[in-house]
Amino acid sequence: MTYGLFQASTIPILEQVVRFGESRHNVLAGNIANIDTPGYKARDLSTAVFQERLKEAIDAHKFPQGEGSSITNTDSLVADDAAMYLEDAFETILRHDDGKVSLEQQVAELTKNQMQYNTALAVLTEQFHLLQVAISEQA
Repeated sequence: MTYGLFQASTIPILEQVVRFGESRHNVLAGNIANIDTPGYKARDLSTAVFQERLKEAIDAHKFPQGEGSSITNTDSLVADDAAMYLEDAFETILRHDDGKVSLEQQVAELTKNQMQYNTALAVLTEQFHLLQVAISEQA
């Protein structure tokens, strides 16, 4: 019963958004941690690829074609998929030590990612609050 309750809401979608934000945060934090490593090339997760896959999962959920069309079966949306990694994501930096990481660029991307993550968490928290109210009023 609870499985259907969660599937009828945006909770699985928000869960994927939060997971992606967490994974992207780790990649961006790794870029900042290696900023002074000679030859280090910044990496990032492709938000465009994630958004496209999330859209496909949502469409599959809206128009199910059998088993396996659930949004919860889209664990591959998260960063484990190598196709989502962008090598040399920030090619505009030219440094004499062959490093290509800009602290300002990384912090800006990290801040933007954090804001998206916090927004998804706030909406997810509100969804759980609504479920809690609905359940408590049934009792």
